[in-house]
Amino acid sequence: MFAICPLSIVPVRKEASDQSEMVNQLLFGETVELISKNGNWRKIKSTYDEYIGWVDKKQLLTLEDSEYATLQTSKSYIVTDLVQIAVKGKSEMLPLLVGSNLPFYKEEKSFTLGESVYEFDGKAKLLEKAEPESILMHSYMFLNAPYLWGGRSPFGIDCSGFTQVVFKLCGIKLRRDANQQAEQGTVINLLEEAQPGDLAFFDNADKKIIHVGIILPGHQIIHASGKVRVDRLDHQGIFNTESGSYSHNLRVIKRM
Repeated sequence: MFAICPLSIVPVRKEASDQSEMVNQLLFGETVELISKNGNWRKIKSTYDEYIGWVDKKQLLTLEDSEYATLQTSKSYIVTDLVQIAVKGKSEMLPLLVGSNLPFYKEEKSFTLGESVYEFDGKAKLLEKAEPESILMHSYMFLNAPYLWGGRSPFGIDCSGFTQVVFKLCGIKLRRDANQQAEQGTVINLLEEAQPGDLAFFDNADKKIIHVGIILPGHQIIHASGKVRVDRLDHQGIFNTESGSYSHNLRVIKRM
């Protein structure tokens, strides 16, 4: 069975409890496979990146198999405004965040979810691969977004959630965590050979990939550390211009 996220943003937790650590978030319109249940909780696997976690069943809308199949074969549109409002009926409003999916979207500025029809006058684009410069344009939209472990929105985002959503806007599918993203793409051997839009990955003392950011022109990087910020990048790693010290150790550069 499958389900869809019917709310602006929904937490995905490590265990089946409201007190459990949030490890991910679902954006509106994203779909999941229902794996198992525990009381009011559902163990889910994201159909976008196969990430597994637990979601309260009240925050999911179950899909009929035929409805899910139709959705999968329909053109996929996503929201490109940071925040925009969809309206059901005359007054029921639903905030939608950048990167959200618009199920059964029509260019007459409406989409449907179950039996509900929403009017949407915001900006949306077809989910398809874009030019590399689009990566930079979309990444700057998140500047100063606060850091939030497991977050994927401009109101709270972690390092790999940031890169994943930015690349989603550009039609490039990344996995959820930094160490998973580091397994994708083509290795760039030298920093001098890197291009804007490449991903830089960073490790800890145990050589585990723990951080990721997007390379910018002029030996800079945009990444989520405390907030989405721009810092200097060199062969050693990220130099935090505010603290005057290195914050992350460069491990590898990948082109997606």
